[in-house]
Amino acid sequence: MKDSDKKHINYKEHWNKVYSSNDMTNLGWYEEIPKPSLDFISECGLDKNAVILDVGSGATTLIDNLIQQGYKNIIATDISTIALEKSKSRLSKENSEFVKWIVDDITNPQNLDNTLKVDLWHDRTVLHFLTKEKQQDGYLAALKRVVKKGGFVIIAVFSLEGAKKCSGLDVVNYDHKMISEFLGNDFELIKYLDHLYINPSGGKRPYVYTLFRRENI
Repeated sequence: MKDSDKKHINYKEHWNKVYSSNDMTNLGWYEEIPKPSLDFISECGLDKNAVILDVGSGATTLIDNLIQQGYKNIIATDISTIALEKSKSRLSKENSEFVKWIVDDITNPQNLDNTLKVDLWHDRTVLHFLTKEKQQDGYLAALKRVVKKGGFVIIAVFSLEGAKKCSGLDVVNYDHKMISEFLGNDFELIKYLDHLYINPSGGKRPYVYTLFRRENI
């Protein structure tokens, strides 16, 4: 199916509605402690002042956990203003100073600094929602623009055995090889993990987590 044949979705409206009408602890991707992400971030061996970009951050507890671990230079970006407001509201004024909040569409970013360079790009569940080639191309262009040479990329999405829809939207399922092919030869696969996530309602959601490093050339 061509991109032009696919139904247009206003993602900003969709995700604002999701986050305004649901308690975050009931959402189908909620994690009290995002252990797989934290484990992969630990593998990167980053300095506490490293720039970490959390793409599609939503109301994730990853931000809270990163601050607790001493990271001081975090950027949380999401298309949903409401999601980021919920995340920010959990933090003390002091802890909020460690986070820059940016409302943006990562497939066509307008608010990310053009000179931004990050040590780590973290994405749990954004890529699999990008069903159009134009969206995927925009995402990849943004990633390649902001990730430093020698920087890290963590992408976690529904695996090939995973759900075909989420939050009423179609998804694209991946395995680690498909993500590697998507990123291209400049990114070396360091590690991957097939992870069975159990959502708040008890549903089983198979994910694949991947960790890449950009070539330092």
